[in-house]
Amino acid sequence: MITNEILRRLTSTLELGEEQMLALFQLGGCELAADELQRMLLKDHEPDFLKCWDERLVAFLDGLITERRGPRDTNAPAPQIVKLTNNAVLKKIRIALDLQEPAMLQAFQQGGVELSRPELRALFRNEQHKHYKACSDQMLRALLVGLEAQLQAPS
Repeated sequence: MITNEILRRLTSTLELGEEQMLALFQLGGCELAADELQRMLLKDHEPDFLKCWDERLVAFLDGLITERRGPRDTNAPAPQIVKLTNNAVLKKIRIALDLQEPAMLQAFQQGGVELSRPELRALFRNEQHKHYKACSDQMLRALLVGLEAQLQAPS
């Protein structure tokens, strides 16, 4: 899944304004100009489109985690992501939004993907684990669609 689409969907789902987004990028350690952000939110076929590089999406997600969950323990080492995968994005969204298993299963279901508990757990395992399962673009998209339905549903 392209990073720009993830950024657009999260922005829409969480109803974030431009100033909030810039603050989240800054919390994650990435200085970003407002015009760069606006260009990253464009669709890839639009003029002036700017690719959201993996490092920027990680900074945004880390900023979201910090804003929602508080700063990380100063003694804990910062996790290093060598290559941003859908599984890593899934983990960061789960942490930022404090999603428990039932809520995640429901979001996947609302997005059109049926997962069992063991299948969900397999998405969060280490890549070397024998029961690890890679998160496809379709699965990540389904989670984002389901989260949007959950979070924007009238209370």
